[in-house]
Amino acid sequence: MSDAGKSILDGLRDALAYAKGDATRGKVWKPSVEEIDVQSVRRRLKMTQQEFSTLFGVRLDTVQNWEQGRRRPEGPALVLLNVIAREPVAVYRALRRRGAVAKLARRVVSKRRHVLR
Repeated sequence: MSDAGKSILDGLRDALAYAKGDATRGKVWKPSVEEIDVQSVRRRLKMTQQEFSTLFGVRLDTVQNWEQGRRRPEGPALVLLNVIAREPVAVYRALRRRGAVAKLARRVVSKRRHVLR
């Protein structure tokens, strides 16, 4: 077996051991991500819950649950919300929505350009 193959197998064995509770094997990397006040981000962007939901691909009830404190964003959603909070236009461009969502995005961005800078 090649050195690369051995390295991959060793990594898999470490991951399995870690999953079974052996914290001495493997490394866990958890990025440090700030908690986000979704409502304040949405309001700063001057968006309704529906607009925020549609533009960023998050279910409306999820946005409502975050804002009302019934749930807290975590994992990839928390990362996305941090990016939205800091660089909303970059997220618009990255998503490159089509059809009705694209029209909504253009309308929201044009009406709120001063907020998004």
